[in-house]
Amino acid sequence: MKRWKKVALALLCLLVVAQAPFIYRRYRLGRLAAVVAALNAERAAAPPRDDSHDDYAGVFHVHTSLGGHSTGSFDEVVRGAKSNRLVFVVMTEHPAAFVNTAEATLKGTRDGILFVNGSELVVAGGERLFVIPGFAGDAAAAEAPDLQTLINRAKEEGRLALIAYPEQVRDWRLSGFDGIEVYNLYTNSKEINYGLLAGDVLWSYWSYPDLLFSTFYERPAANLKKWDEVNASGGRRASAIAGNDAHANVGLSLRDQAGEEFLGIKLDPYERSFRVVRNHVLLEKGQTLNAETLLAALRQGHSYISFDIFCDAGGFRFDAESSLEKKIMGDEIALAGRELRLSARVPVRSRIVFFRDGQIVHEEKEALGKELMVEHPGVYRVEVYLERLGSPAGDKPWIISNPIYVR
Repeated sequence: MKRWKKVALALLCLLVVAQAPFIYRRYRLGRLAAVVAALNAERAAAPPRDDSHDDYAGVFHVHTSLGGHSTGSFDEVVRGAKSNRLVFVVMTEHPAAFVNTAEATLKGTRDGILFVNGSELVVAGGERLFVIPGFAGDAAAAEAPDLQTLINRAKEEGRLALIAYPEQVRDWRLSGFDGIEVYNLYTNSKEINYGLLAGDVLWSYWSYPDLLFSTFYERPAANLKKWDEVNASGGRRASAIAGNDAHANVGLSLRDQAGEEFLGIKLDPYERSFRVVRNHVLLEKGQTLNAETLLAALRQGHSYISFDIFCDAGGFRFDAESSLEKKIMGDEIALAGRELRLSARVPVRSRIVFFRDGQIVHEEKEALGKELMVEHPGVYRVEVYLERLGSPAGDKPWIISNPIYVR
């Protein structure tokens, strides 16, 4: 064999060896896609349960070009929400110098979807707060000297105040806030290995673009720990929300001199961001979903986080019941020597993990539900895992509930 042929053959072999891991990763994503389809089919076939609450799925932490570093339009946000059959979208625009972005963004009902206008505000030290609805003149609000000042103003005006990017908070001697963004899709995306991503895009993007998320998804352990500590302290109660941090600004494109795009790949269109993680809000049957009832439910913790990209979590419930009363996640219930039972129900068989004050107290595998008799006061919550997903997603949470406060 001629030398150049040997060299070409060796290069070809090296190329095949180099691509083998990505071929396997594509195979693994294909297997994951099949399991996801089976789980959703299993869920759809399950008989409906009698329930006193309706479950509304939506997203939180959404930006458009209105607040900068986004190319997204209102039309794209609405289309993304419609394609995912969302019921609500909470906008969190960045302030701008000459526009009251909180007032100018999407609000009210569009195409059957409830939009609530809000702001993501940054204080002098870089810490951030969501205020819903946003302040009038939100650019001026961003000049607040500290986080507590913003929280106090939001509380005085009856607005929802949620800690954004909790890993950036330097001093947790805060009071008055309603909740914490325990998961943020953008923050999680920092875990991406871009070398692996390049190969995954080449081999898997065109077949499984949404499930590429599974290759870098991580449980937000540090944020969950801080959230548990805040609630276990006894002096404060904070609900949990997940932030999509949707900007629709990640990708590659080629444009002509007039700015017209003729070739491009967008890795985070709203349709995809909205599909990954959602907040499900519970309202009593007969109660109308509007901005007031939505924000009240988020404030009270009558909600849960779910990574619906793996399976629609609609129907999940976490309740507490004694001989005198029944409560749902976000509520407080008295122990006081009574027999008290916690109950978790899921739409497909999964691993249900109970926590008290941040520590695992029980778990049940391949179950549609589990009851736990409570003997000690504490802050109880649930995480649910779909182990059937296998690697790389089966050991990451599918559902994260808000707590029930047993006093």
